[in-house]
Amino acid sequence: MNIDEVSFDTLPKAVAHLMREVADIKSLLEKMQTLAVSTKRHPIGIDDASKILGRAKQTIYSLVHQRKIPCYKNGRKLYFFEDELLSWIESGKKKTMLEIEEEANTWIARRKNK
Repeated sequence: MNIDEVSFDTLPKAVAHLMREVADIKSLLEKMQTLAVSTKRHPIGIDDASKILGRAKQTIYSLVHQRKIPCYKNGRKLYFFEDELLSWIESGKKKTMLEIEEEANTWIARRKNK
């Protein structure tokens, strides 16, 4: 609805339009609040970390001892965050042959341009 069109006769339509807009904004804000609450990080224990990584608990302890895996320690208890464990897994990605070939071709092309 255009602001220039509002007159005494179109006032009910304008108010109805504004009420729909406010309801849409309210709905979006509620969704954003729900999303913010659901994305809070909660620490997990060694059992859950073991399930996520598909490794035995002893292997997890070994990785912690070698400081190869992201973890937190409070007293004698270890804590992990799922997103950090998944990022740790992603950091160990091996490149495919296609990715290696593309990098090599890019490197060769740059060398030729020099």
